[in-house]
Amino acid sequence: MTESHIDYQALVHKALKGAVRDILLRVAAEGLVGDHHYYITFKTEAEGVQVPKRMQTQYPNEMTIVIQHRFWDLNVYDDFFEIGLSFNQRAEHLVIPFEAITSLVDPSVRFALQFDDKKDEAEDDGEALLFDDPVVEDDGGPTFAEDTTEGTGNGGNVVPLDAYRKG
Repeated sequence: MTESHIDYQALVHKALKGAVRDILLRVAAEGLVGDHHYYITFKTEAEGVQVPKRMQTQYPNEMTIVIQHRFWDLNVYDDFFEIGLSFNQRAEHLVIPFEAITSLVDPSVRFALQFDDKKDEAEDDGEALLFDDPVVEDDGGPTFAEDTTEGTGNGGNVVPLDAYRKG
């Protein structure tokens, strides 16, 4: 087999992160169209991530945000995006570099982009998934993790994506 002098995995990774950026640019310009909404999971300890300290403490490794009903000030840049979200009825500002993102899911059309966070492996640096079978078996939608941070909210801000992950 001939040795490749082109890093195809890096090119695919960059293209898929660009797709996330393009999706968010569209949302910033047009808002959410139809039933589209997004679950974005990211590494909270990644360089450049800015989340409130209480959330960083509660979710020290990975966190999922939902871009659906209550979000504002979505600004998309070359390497990161920033967004306002409500957590337990508290307005918060987050900055998330695209390199910190591990997955983006649009359950309305059963589409997902999942990124491998293992930098040393040359396999599957990212992939797009289309779901033919139901993603969630109980028809109740994804189960929201309980948010136990201060405030009187009723949870519902962090979504486990195990049902969407490739097994």
